[in-house]
Formats: sequence, structure tokens, C-alpha cells
Amino acid sequence: GNDFYLRQLRDMKFSLPIEGVSAVQLQRYAEFCGWTLARAHAKSGDAATISGYLGKGDQFDLAMGEFAIAYAEQTERDHAALVEAVKTGRVEALVEENL
Repeated sequence: GNDFYLRQLRDMKFSLPIEGVSAVQLQRYAEFCGWTLARAHAKSGDAATISGYLGKGDQFDLAMGEFAIAYAEQTERDHAALVEAVKTGRVEALVEENL
């Protein structure tokens, strides 16, 4: 019954050491991460053109809903497979401790 969205903030290339940063600095960092993610996922085109292309029906809405459900179900299956692989020792998991 709970929905979660997780985003890896560290890709082993660069990570801001957040220990000891102020609330304002952390907020700015989060805003920068969000802006960067939005830019990375953005596609060119303006809303009016895209809306005209999609039309007035609900076909696109329904397709997106179906995709979202299928994606969520696949994510759950992938996570279960990963947990099992870690339990059986086929995959080693590195757990970073919270500081």
C-alpha cells in the first residue's frame, strides 16, 4: 500500500559529502539534483504541439497508465530476484551505513 520513489544520488563519479551541511545547503543540493534530473529526462517540444499530436482522446492516458503498472510490477519482480540472489550468495550486496 505504500509508494516509494528512490533515486541514486551517487554514481561513484561524484558525490557531495553531505555530512555537516546546513539545511539551506542540503535544500540547494536537492534542488540542483532535481533540476539536473529534470533536464536529463526532458525532451524538446512545446506543450501545445505535443497536446495537439496526442489528440483529445484518452488513449495516451490509458497507455501511460498501463505502462506505469507494468513497470511497477517488473520493478517488484526485479527487486525480489535481487533479494533472492543476495540471500543465496549469487550477488554480493554492499550496505553503506548511515552516518
